Amino acid sequence: MTHRDLSDTELRALAFVDERELARDLLDLVAVPSVVGSDAECDVQHLLAKQLRELDLDVDLWQLDLPALTADPGFPGMEVPRVEAWGLVAGSGPVAGGEGREPELVLQGHVDVVPEGDPAQWRTAPFRPYVDAAGNLHGRGACDMKAGVVANLAAVRAIRAAGIELAKPYALHLVVGEEDGGLGAFATLARGHRGKACVITEPTSGTITTANAGALTFELRVPGAATHGSTAYVGHSAIDAYLPLHAALADLERRRNADVHPLMAEYPVAYPISVGTLRAGDWASTVPDLLVAEGRLGVALGEDADDARAALEDAVAGAAARDPWLRDHPPVVAWTGGQFGAGQYAGDAGALHDLVATAHVDVTGGPRPRERGAPYGSDLRLYAAAGTPTLHYGPGDVRLAHSPHEAVPLAELTAVTETLVLALLRACA
Repeated sequence: MTHRDLSDTELRALAFVDERELARDLLDLVAVPSVVGSDAECDVQHLLAKQLRELDLDVDLWQLDLPALTADPGFPGMEVPRVEAWGLVAGSGPVAGGEGREPELVLQGHVDVVPEGDPAQWRTAPFRPYVDAAGNLHGRGACDMKAGVVANLAAVRAIRAAGIELAKPYALHLVVGEEDGGLGAFATLARGHRGKACVITEPTSGTITTANAGALTFELRVPGAATHGSTAYVGHSAIDAYLPLHAALADLERRRNADVHPLMAEYPVAYPISVGTLRAGDWASTVPDLLVAEGRLGVALGEDADDARAALEDAVAGAAARDPWLRDHPPVVAWTGGQFGAGQYAGDAGALHDLVATAHVDVTGGPRPRERGAPYGSDLRLYAAAGTPTLHYGPGDVRLAHSPHEAVPLAELTAVTETLVLALLRACA
């Protein structure tokens, strides 16, 4: 680790960043199974609120008004049922109810994680995290994005422990429901919490992400005609009926990725169309009369979400018109669950990018981090739409997220934490 041209104040704060403490904090946080929509998604917010109060920060912990939020025309969608959810904001100045001076810099992170999948594919239980011999911490949520949450808290803790009082306020936004649409960020912004700039510590592998493609969840219902399996020829399998639609979606994906934004050019598929679930039939010897497919449609940078929806609907309708069965038994497309529009940061984005990039160089001694976009949806688009310059910079490789191999290098977590310390000191001095 190289610290170049740092002030005495910066060095004093960095002295309170300890990799072993970061590992301990992350082990504790990953052990909380805060799967989207679970009771633990609420529990973890109360756990973190306690830690933030111990840092002598002003804390706003509130129960979300789910009926009001979901009825809002701008609500970004939700893929799991919830009867309870909590928002959490903490700051160096007054934050209750969104009051007080606007923070100079917000550090944001989501505390929810996706389900663990097949436990047999994990080396150990997903919520029993461990550190391997190479210094990587494994477990569900380690990369996406509890390491980023730990980095946010640890950066603030280091500054507070060093006894440094900053002239301008800063804040932490810890949100739920990012994985299934952005409920927590939407509620946080609706409550009036804002910032002059925002860093979301999603995993970026040492790069800076300044734009996100969108991701729209869809459902496709394909009809068939049931009959006994021994006389399948007198019915029509919904599975067979789905096949030309699947081919049409693959063709649409190829066409939508023929020419992509320069920030997305490094990805083999910048705007994927992925079918994640297929459900058909209710008896082994009955020809299925309905197939339900659920998937996600990638939204291009700068593309209106309604235009993306229309493109998929047209592709499905075109395939149905060419098929003898589907022509008379048309499939139905519905837009369900999370609706992530594409987003790029707004306002004086160059200043925020330079702040983070320079701090990264000063910590690592390496080159300036490369700028790129990301092919997934995130809370970035909600903050950008609210007029807040926002980017991603955080520990971990997103290719490990949502997988049984999810892990984050502790050395990277430490470097990101130190970078955030410098960013806070320089933004708020």
